[in-house]
Amino acid sequence: MTYGQFCPLAQAAQLLCERWTLIIVRELIAGSTRFGELRKGAPLLSPTLLSSRLKKLARAGVIESRGHEGARTYHLTEAGRELRPVVELLGAWGHRWVRSSLADGDLDAGLLMWDMRRSFDAKGLPGRRVVVQFDYPDAPSGSRQWWLVTENGEVDLCRTDNGFEVDVVVRCSLRTMTAIWTFQDRFEDAVKRRDVAVSGDAAVAARLKACLLGSALSRLGTRESPPALDWAA
Repeated sequence: MTYGQFCPLAQAAQLLCERWTLIIVRELIAGSTRFGELRKGAPLLSPTLLSSRLKKLARAGVIESRGHEGARTYHLTEAGRELRPVVELLGAWGHRWVRSSLADGDLDAGLLMWDMRRSFDAKGLPGRRVVVQFDYPDAPSGSRQWWLVTENGEVDLCRTDNGFEVDVVVRCSLRTMTAIWTFQDRFEDAVKRRDVAVSGDAAVAARLKACLLGSALSRLGTRESPPALDWAA
């Protein structure tokens, strides 16, 4: 795609506005470095297209790859890191003005839980291993149960029961938890309405709300004024 213009905005759009490209940049900014991690943040993106987009970003100097086949990682260059405020502004604008209506086509349990795993704040939980089970009865088969396991400051996401004792079970619709995660609903309000059921260890359950920080980009969009793009002229 080319706009046939020398305008720097047109040049940037030619690179960044291809489908999935900004989503890949978003995932890299969020800390994903491996091919499999990038796919978890963009589950509908085919491996072939992801590989193609990564190669194009590398040729443009936005990312660099390190390592070798089978152990390759991807990292933002200086040019790529400069995109962070752009992505944050776009995400905040999206939350403020064109947020998802949470129709079925926008709901994805895997994406929700992957984002939850990397933003889950376990600092307030006991120092021992803590397991929180999430049940989404309305999710597609194979995506209805998830486990967040925290231990020694690390948070892991499991799609199958690993046999650990579960401390807390959270049960709600996928739409409800997505609304909470994107700041379109509040956890405590959903609990009061009984749209969310929380059972298990009372001490862990009481701290759970503080652990669910929500989508970083949606959080930016809840500010009274949008984040500023502070680049020196």
